[in-house]
Amino acid sequence: MKIFTSLDKGEKPANVHKRKHVGQDIKDSDPRKRNRLKRMGIYIGIAAFWLFVWEVFFLYVGREVLIVSPARAASRLLELAGTTLFWRVVASTCLRVLEGFGLAILAGSILAVITSRFALLEILFRPLLGVIRATPVASIIILALVWLATNRIPVFVILLMVTPIVWTNIYAGLEVVDMQLLEMGKVFRFSRWKKIRYIYLPALMPYIVAALTTGLGAAWKTAIGAEVIARPAGTMGTHVYNSRIYLLTADLFAWTIAVILLSVLLEKLMVKLLGILSRRLAG
Repeated sequence: MKIFTSLDKGEKPANVHKRKHVGQDIKDSDPRKRNRLKRMGIYIGIAAFWLFVWEVFFLYVGREVLIVSPARAASRLLELAGTTLFWRVVASTCLRVLEGFGLAILAGSILAVITSRFALLEILFRPLLGVIRATPVASIIILALVWLATNRIPVFVILLMVTPIVWTNIYAGLEVVDMQLLEMGKVFRFSRWKKIRYIYLPALMPYIVAALTTGLGAAWKTAIGAEVIARPAGTMGTHVYNSRIYLLTADLFAWTIAVILLSVLLEKLMVKLLGILSRRLAG
């Protein structure tokens, strides 16, 4: 009825169609909004359930030296976050993680390229990387205590543990690059950069995403483990260890929650950046 009324008033049919398309877009966006709200509600419900379980367990144990309540852990985390020491410690650990992770990406990518090109090198390096993957992280950290200064141990251990993850994924991606596209690149005399930009990167992106997201999680856990054992000054792992030694249970829970939150945030940021890169490559 509104459409006919608009036409009677002299509105152009094109405007009517435009309004119909706008209305359709609004209708299409509503289900997406509802889905997002539904997912958010599910996540909040799951978090509330586990916080309730934590609270019940705390009430059952009844001893703060063993476990603190969620409210006490959150309040202690906020207290710590209000100090400059906390952010200096967080920055120190994050820099070590990023340094070790960057070196592992570089080493793993180089290994993937050369072992994909030269079969003999693949035969030589694969057993070594398999041994590294099979070696317990604690053993590598203890060996590193003999070889390195304590402040370099987290970077070294991250490099050793994450390099095989990056190598495995990038190597698998290189093996499935379309040879016909490479031949086409030769015919059209693509430069090396054009081959990387238009042939290799689009084919490798799923493998790069898997390598970086998995590797970042492993790097973060490895770094905290190395810091707990090696105890370099001014790091999150050292504070976790000291909290346990001095029975500062609220601090132990607060630092642990901070470690978990930072790990999740860094992974989400990594996924977001990789998504932007993927869209640009596709465009």
